[in-house]
Amino acid sequence: MSLLQNLTPDLRLEALTAWLATLNVVDAASARPASSDASFRRYFRVNVLPEHQASLGATLIVMDAPPERENVLGFVKVDEMLTHAGVSVPRIVATDYERGFMLMSDLGNTTYLQVLDHDNASAMYADALEALVKFQLTSEPDVLPEYDRAFMERELGIFTEWYLGRHLKATLNDKQQAELKSVFDAILANVTAQQQVYVHRDFHSRNLMQIDAGNPGVLDFQDALYGPITYDVVSLLRDAYVQWDEELVLDWAIRYWQHAKSAGLPVNKDIDSFYQDFEYMGLQRHLKILGIFCRLHYRDGKDQYLADLPTVMDYVRKTAGRYRDLKPLVRLLDLLEDVQPQVGYTF
Repeated sequence: MSLLQNLTPDLRLEALTAWLATLNVVDAASARPASSDASFRRYFRVNVLPEHQASLGATLIVMDAPPERENVLGFVKVDEMLTHAGVSVPRIVATDYERGFMLMSDLGNTTYLQVLDHDNASAMYADALEALVKFQLTSEPDVLPEYDRAFMERELGIFTEWYLGRHLKATLNDKQQAELKSVFDAILANVTAQQQVYVHRDFHSRNLMQIDAGNPGVLDFQDALYGPITYDVVSLLRDAYVQWDEELVLDWAIRYWQHAKSAGLPVNKDIDSFYQDFEYMGLQRHLKILGIFCRLHYRDGKDQYLADLPTVMDYVRKTAGRYRDLKPLVRLLDLLEDVQPQVGYTF
């Protein structure tokens, strides 16, 4: 184990600054926070030395990714795959794999989340879905790890442990456990039957950058897998951080479906079946997110994610309420959260 893995964040920053100084590409002393996320990664912006600005630009981004926590090799591999697919991603300038340091091109400060509004959303999502189709079209089995049933079951377990158990302080009886398992089985039966492509796994407004050319710039792709074709579409259109009217989401989903089908991607050939795939996949993802946001709060002290729970729960309740085999989840949540049931429609 590297000594660096045991250092505090401030000592990691000292080591990172010392590494930058050895490269003779940037002014190491200019490092300042660029962003952080829900993971253990940190990002800093640094000024490029004048003699390198013509080829590298005025600034670069440095990633600090503790190697025992983060997948630096995965980042490099998927960065190359996305570049090959014609998707805009950071250009890697230098890496220190052992210590989890990386220097890369700067895609700017402007995330999709910061600029999306009703006037530009359709155009911006069209760009994002075009980039997604490009990536999906390069998909091959046995290149990335599989996003399989066991993996998704573990993710649903995060919901059970951290949202139901820790956040709601609920202990399910045998009947409730059986009902929840029946819902999980219905979700998993659908999503594991979907056709498989490359899956970014966090394709949403905080990881897409508005850039001058080749919009969007795509970030946070190091955990990509080979899995259900609707995963990234629903990540984008039913984003935990920004919510749109369902009519708009349906329209964008149909546009993606039409484009993907014409491009030769293996989407369900029937739009109703495709949209049901989209919904079930979204429910699996949103249940996981409820658990992750609670884990970030209770375990990691990142309290800001609790503010996004209502948006995610709204997705969960609306989707589960539309399908007969998912409705037990709504009844369970009504009971545990002491919510009065609402009238809905079943498809």
